[in-house]
Amino acid sequence: MSIKPLATLAALLLIAGCATAPVPIETRAATWWTDVEALSNDGMEGRAAGSPAYDRAARYVADRFAALGLEPAGTEGWFQPIAFEERRILLDRSSAVLVAEGRASPLAMPDDIYFRVRGSPPPERIEGRLVFIGYGLHIPEAGHDDFAGVDLRGAVAVVIGGGPANISGALKSHAREERSRLLVERGAVGVIAITTTRQAEAPWDRTAPVYSRQPGLYFADPALQDPGPLLGGGVSPAAAERLFARSGHSYAEIAALADASRPVPGFALNQSLRATVATEGRSLSSANVVGRLRGSDPSLAAEHVVLTAHLDGLGIGAQAGDAIHNGTLDNAAGVASLLDIAARYRHAGVRPRRSILFVALTGEERGLLGSRYFARRPSVPRESIVANLNYDMALPLFPLTSVNVLGAEEGSLGADARAVGAARGLPITPDAFPNRNAFVRSDQYSFIEQGIPALAFKFGFAANTPEAAIEAEWRANRYHMPSDDLAQPVRREDSVRLNDFIADLALRVANARERPRWNQDSFFRRFALPQERTP
Repeated sequence: MSIKPLATLAALLLIAGCATAPVPIETRAATWWTDVEALSNDGMEGRAAGSPAYDRAARYVADRFAALGLEPAGTEGWFQPIAFEERRILLDRSSAVLVAEGRASPLAMPDDIYFRVRGSPPPERIEGRLVFIGYGLHIPEAGHDDFAGVDLRGAVAVVIGGGPANISGALKSHAREERSRLLVERGAVGVIAITTTRQAEAPWDRTAPVYSRQPGLYFADPALQDPGPLLGGGVSPAAAERLFARSGHSYAEIAALADASRPVPGFALNQSLRATVATEGRSLSSANVVGRLRGSDPSLAAEHVVLTAHLDGLGIGAQAGDAIHNGTLDNAAGVASLLDIAARYRHAGVRPRRSILFVALTGEERGLLGSRYFARRPSVPRESIVANLNYDMALPLFPLTSVNVLGAEEGSLGADARAVGAARGLPITPDAFPNRNAFVRSDQYSFIEQGIPALAFKFGFAANTPEAAIEAEWRANRYHMPSDDLAQPVRREDSVRLNDFIADLALRVANARERPRWNQDSFFRRFALPQERTP
């Protein structure tokens, strides 16, 4: 879909570097919503990575980037194509049973258990003894190691969500991302995750049908695949009690400890899991969309601040009735915010010292794949990327009075965010629910894995407030559901105000004399390039 160019006079003024009068926030909010509608209407069919609908959405974004005066910065014009393999688990040909003393007890799929394809090809069959390893966190730096002394060779590890209260949410989240690699290294054949009812963002009977039927995606290039094979899945709270039935412990007992973020013991579950996983697959390609606002400083223009938002959604599901996962707030709104920020810069004639990349990412819903590819094989030199600012599911559902900045405590970007927030009257608030692992569940984490300082942004709120109740209701009833659509109430002008916060922060970083840096005591500083570790 093509976008009409800006008026010739306005374009000439901007080319000449002349700022024009600020665009009223009402006008910007209306334009922002027009982009949200264009990306999340039913005709976009949920924008599943690798689908023709996603390609249409990507073309729309590229056309908008062009109309806003950005320059192509992908590997093929505006685009950075990525080769993937897709595997779909065939529920009617797959099975799972608990085995104890030679007797098998079936687990229904997906009512009791489901498996997911993430990061690498799944094994076709496993059988291993079940071993509960508590939170499944290996964080020796914080004095916590659920792997210590546990023989996992040929085992299926069982873990529960959460973590000790005295460890930061960012560090717990990172340890969960490292879990699969450690399990493979220790010889495990599978991992089953339990999320307690209290910690679950949505009921099991709502999420399991979606996740169990969603095809898995992984890189076609084996060098980029996760270590494996390792079969991963989840069990319902009801089925979890069956896993603990022979252990001398109850699931209810363990769930209470996890919900209170107290120490959780590990122990053998004294039964095994046997699973057969039938899949069908295909090869496909999906692209990131990359535009650049070139910097003005001869010595700094070759460096880049990267603004990201994921463009992909869940596509069309298997629900009766409305099955289109429009993904309006997750995350058409985020991509529309990139467009609003680019438009604000263009209207004001902004030329930052460093260049700014605007990247609409594919494959986030399948494991942060588009951002992982971009962070590992960027379309610009890796050493030129100084920071990432990521917009995903900010949830403009109530007035913007503060901003939750994920990662603010890890480096100098946090100080920059606080300075921008002070200027805009928007205090920075901590994550109200750190056990949700939000720090690693969106695309900023792919940059952090490569040592690049990164932040993500959401409407701020505190636990046990009316805002927290609104946010919890949205997650329970709309998150990853067809009801995340254009009919829901959205605070459009407040969303633009958050865009302004991110736009100001990006300019502050782009114009700063020094590159952002990790704090000396940040765990994530170890991933930076050697020349970036100095204070």
